[in-house]
Amino acid sequence: MKLALFDLDNTLLSGDSDFEWAQFLIAQGVLDREVYEARNLEFYTQYKAGTLDIHAFLDFQLKPLARHARVQLDAWHAQFMQTRILPMIGAPARALVERHRSEGHTLAIVTATNSFVTAPIAREFGVPHLIATEPEQSNGEFTGKVADIPCFREGKVRRLEAWLAAQGMARKQIERSWFYSDSHNDLFLMEWVSDAVAVDPDPQLAQVAQERGWPVLSLR
Repeated sequence: MKLALFDLDNTLLSGDSDFEWAQFLIAQGVLDREVYEARNLEFYTQYKAGTLDIHAFLDFQLKPLARHARVQLDAWHAQFMQTRILPMIGAPARALVERHRSEGHTLAIVTATNSFVTAPIAREFGVPHLIATEPEQSNGEFTGKVADIPCFREGKVRRLEAWLAAQGMARKQIERSWFYSDSHNDLFLMEWVSDAVAVDPDPQLAQVAQERGWPVLSLR
């Protein structure tokens, strides 16, 4: 098997879906702007600096899901896709995914952003496999907690390996693997694959890519 893995936020997307989802809910009046906007910006700054406490962030990000019925959340998400996400999907990102698809590679998006936010985005790209942080559910409704290991930093590797095991596969059976990412937070998974590609990289990743001779490309 040849495996093409894609980070989502600021890689396939020219923005961050996690950050934009909170901003969307603030704009809709679902979340209080004074309380949530500064906190959302704070977490985003921590992520870029590599200092994010993922559990504190998930507590912030997932609790609003538990306050509303799934049918209402799905209605908001449909609007979110149209107004916030589709404008962040460029032709080069679609072309990259299509190139790997045309070569018969197995495609997966591997993202720290929760699967409620990202599953419709993966479908928009036509990527059949999504490895994401999973919100806990009870009777089809969200509890506000996280299920399983957050798909973040080294957690991306652990979640990928668990996904492969569920497919009856092991790392040694993968003939070749690619991972595309913009973030130094993804170095764990970039070191796992045979072909790491830095996409519009942050300064820390750009330096590592230069030192290791990894290719750098832009999808903007």
